[in-house]
Amino acid sequence: MNKQLVMALAMALGVSATAFAANPFSDLPAGHWAYGAVAKLAAAGIVDGYPDGSFKGDRTMTRYEMAQIVAKALAKGAIGADDRLVSEFADELDNLGVRVAKLEKNADMVQITGEAQISYANNSGAVFKGDDSGNSESDLRTRIWLTGEVNDNWHYVSMLENHQYFGGKNESGDDDTDFQRAFLEGRLGGLQVKAGRYDEFLADGNIYDSQVDGVRATYNFGKAYVTGAYGKMASASDYSWTKLNGDENLEEGAGKFAFGELGGDWGNLHLVGSYLKAKDVHSMGMDGTDDEIWTVGADYTAGKVNFGGMYLKGNNDDIDKANADDDGFVAHITYGGAESDTPGSWGLLATYYDQAAPTVIAHTMDGAWDAFPTYGFKGWKVGGNVTLAKNLVAEVDYYDLKGKGGDENGKHARTLWSQMVVTF
Repeated sequence: MNKQLVMALAMALGVSATAFAANPFSDLPAGHWAYGAVAKLAAAGIVDGYPDGSFKGDRTMTRYEMAQIVAKALAKGAIGADDRLVSEFADELDNLGVRVAKLEKNADMVQITGEAQISYANNSGAVFKGDDSGNSESDLRTRIWLTGEVNDNWHYVSMLENHQYFGGKNESGDDDTDFQRAFLEGRLGGLQVKAGRYDEFLADGNIYDSQVDGVRATYNFGKAYVTGAYGKMASASDYSWTKLNGDENLEEGAGKFAFGELGGDWGNLHLVGSYLKAKDVHSMGMDGTDDEIWTVGADYTAGKVNFGGMYLKGNNDDIDKANADDDGFVAHITYGGAESDTPGSWGLLATYYDQAAPTVIAHTMDGAWDAFPTYGFKGWKVGGNVTLAKNLVAEVDYYDLKGKGGDENGKHARTLWSQMVVTF
């Protein structure tokens, strides 16, 4: 950093001096633009020059030299212990023997951010006939994130989530508040590690998008990477490790999983393959049996356009007994995309699904994927999003899914989904 620039900015310290000597430094003439600031700081005893009487204002300062200035300003009361400069140069101040309380050092090391999402879904189609719960629902979801800096390599992240559920028949609805995330994230040598309760997003969300209690590690080598994860699926729904249906004779589904992924980027091309084994799965007609899923996928970006596909194959005893399909694919194309910090930015998207039941545990989509147990579903999604103002993004999606077999074969589940997301 340039000394003259720093000294000019140092006026913000609020240093006061009733008088100061003329021409305090031989190389700083009275007519210089930084003269007033530098002279005031010199008179206050916060800066001093070199033994030859010069200031050398064009020389770049070291962090240690800047820390010395901060230490003197702190000692003379020009700044307080909670000043941003104190936290920035905390380590250097410690080396200089300046005592700074840990709370003061970490004052700017905890970040609080938030997100509010209001959504509305309208369902139609034969699969919903006779559903007494109604064909529409809305939800206000609020998330508060706390991110604390442990050190230069590690952070602690937690999230508090509240849902306000509104019924589809002028009902008052219900609400709940949960501590949904709590994990450490950082580096161990060449490994990027996450451990605790966090959200797993497996196979672009086509397999699983929900909480886990586990550990994930990623290692990058050249243009490629390898990822491994292990733990329990920790969602509160029925594929988790909570007791099911209130049956005391039913053992807890452990929900243990092991996941591995190998992928990489070569120019605009991304390639990936993965394997998942999940135990005691209760989802899509799987009644406490183990499930294995293999995937291979690729996508390519050309300007604002991204397109790609993924093949998925599952292996589950319950599904095998029904002689249902065990594989399928997902294909997508997107254009642009709404960026929360860029008003007016927008995007379009389209996806086609053909997924067998054993390739899905907790899908990321907002369509009614879980309406087709045992046999799975196929169909499409189209949608668009736009940033209406900074940190205010709207999205509308339309799903048309239908069953691949059984009692729901060919029956449609159509969902019009809309949401507004506010970040702060």
